[in-house]
Amino acid sequence: MTTTRVISVTVPVRDQDEAIAFYTGVLGCELTLDAEIWPGTRLVEVTPPGSSVAILLLPPDSEIPIAVRLGTPDADAAHARIREAGVVLHNGEVLRLDGMPPMFSFLDPDGNGLVYLEEQP
Repeated sequence: MTTTRVISVTVPVRDQDEAIAFYTGVLGCELTLDAEIWPGTRLVEVTPPGSSVAILLLPPDSEIPIAVRLGTPDADAAHARIREAGVVLHNGEVLRLDGMPPMFSFLDPDGNGLVYLEEQP
């Protein structure tokens, strides 16, 4: 099995602080992550109550891809399978960033961004 679940979806926003106020104050989501993951790159995540799927609130020009994030039990195997299917990958190999699960990104046939994140058992 390559895909285990949808982890999160990205919503492009012009102002992350305004978006936090809307998603938490109006829609009742919980702020689950607000961190500068590298200089100048802020990752903001909100989650609806009772949901296992988070919403990432990112500026459209973010270095973090605007994408649907999917779980996989083995990022290396998923990367090989996607590559063998002829899909153009944004990452020549699985990314291994400090404090983050192994991951890689690519586009579906319609140009929608997808990211696989390895989930720990």
